[in-house]
Amino acid sequence: MINYFRLTAVLCVSFIPVFSMAAESTKPKKKKRPAPIVSPVLEESGAVTFRISAPDADKAAVTGQMTDGNVAMDKGNDGVWSVTLDSIEPGIYEYSLVVDGIRMVDPGNPKLKPMRSPRTSILHIPGDHSYDFKDVPHGTVHYHAYQSKPINRFRELQVYTPPGYETGKEDYPLLVLQHGHSDSFATWVAHGKANWILDNLIAESKAVPMIVVMLDGHPIPESYGDGRSVENTEELRKDLMEEVLPMLDKKYRIKEGRENRAIAGLSMGGLHSLTIGLNELDTFSWVGAFSAAIPEEDGISAALNSDLNEKLNLLWISCGKEDFLLEENQALIDLLTEKGIGHQWNLTEGGHSWPIWRDYLTEFAPLLFR
Repeated sequence: MINYFRLTAVLCVSFIPVFSMAAESTKPKKKKRPAPIVSPVLEESGAVTFRISAPDADKAAVTGQMTDGNVAMDKGNDGVWSVTLDSIEPGIYEYSLVVDGIRMVDPGNPKLKPMRSPRTSILHIPGDHSYDFKDVPHGTVHYHAYQSKPINRFRELQVYTPPGYETGKEDYPLLVLQHGHSDSFATWVAHGKANWILDNLIAESKAVPMIVVMLDGHPIPESYGDGRSVENTEELRKDLMEEVLPMLDKKYRIKEGRENRAIAGLSMGGLHSLTIGLNELDTFSWVGAFSAAIPEEDGISAALNSDLNEKLNLLWISCGKEDFLLEENQALIDLLTEKGIGHQWNLTEGGHSWPIWRDYLTEFAPLLFR
C-alpha cells in the first residue's frame, strides 16, 4: 500500500529549497554607490585641486578671489573636470565653478557662503591669521528662530557667547554685528569667522569678552536688491529694539547700560549701524561702520545736530581706497569734521570684500568697552 502522506511530505520538502533558490536569484543586485567627487583638495605643497563631474559639458572653469578671471579645467575620460592651482597663499577665498557658462557653487564642497542666492563656495587654507581656528579657549555660537511681534515676521539670528560663559556667572557687554546686502545672519560666522576672531583676541587679552548678536538684515524679503531701503532699515530697527534686545536680556547675562552696548556692520550693515546707532544713543555708545553704504543725511540729521560727543564713546568708520563706496564715506567724514563730531577715520588698502571686513573687526573689537 502506498503511503501517500509520506510521499506528499517528501515532495513538499523537496520543492522548498528549489523555490527559495529561485527567489534569491531574482533579487535585484544593489548598485555600488559611486565614489564622491571631493573638491577642493588641499595638497601639502600648497596646491589646490578643484573637480566636478560634468560628462556632458563642453567646458568648465574655476573663478574666484584666488584667480585672475576664469581658469579653464581639463576633462578626464571619466567625465570629471579638474584643475590644480599652485601655491595659493593661506587665507579664506570665495570661488565658483563655471560650467558651460553657468556659474554655480562647487557641488563637492559643503562650505558655502550664506547668501540670498547662493552661488559662492568657500576655500579656507589655514594660516596664522586672526580668523584662523587656533588652540585657544573657544566660545559658542547659538541659533535662535523667533516670531518678531513688532514687525509680524518669522526671524532668525545667531548669538556668540565668549569662552567660559556656560560655566560662569559674569555679565558681558553686547555687540550687534550686521552683515551686508544679499548675505544673511549666518554669514559673519560661516564666512567672516567672527567667532574665531573674537576667540583669538580674547585669548590674547586684546579684546574684552563680549556677547555678539547677528540679525538677518533683510527683514523685508523684497529688500534684497535694494540695500538702502528706508522701510527695511526701519523694520530692522523695530525688530532689534523692541523684540531682540529684550529677548537677549532675558536669555543671556548682558550688562546693563548704554556704555555696554555697541553696534557695527559692513556695507548695508554699516548703513544700518549708522542709522540705528546714531539715532538710538540711549541704547548704544559705540558705533562702527565697515565700508558702509552711507544713509541719506536726513536719516541721521537729528543725531548729527545733537551733542553726539557727550554720548558717543566711539564712532569708528573704515573704508578701502579701492572701494566703490569710498566717495560717500569721505563725504560723511567731511560732514562730521565740519560739525565737530568726534570720530575715528581709517582709510585702508583694499576694496569691498570680506578680507577687509575680517581685518576691520579685528581692529574694531579691541577698542570696545574699555
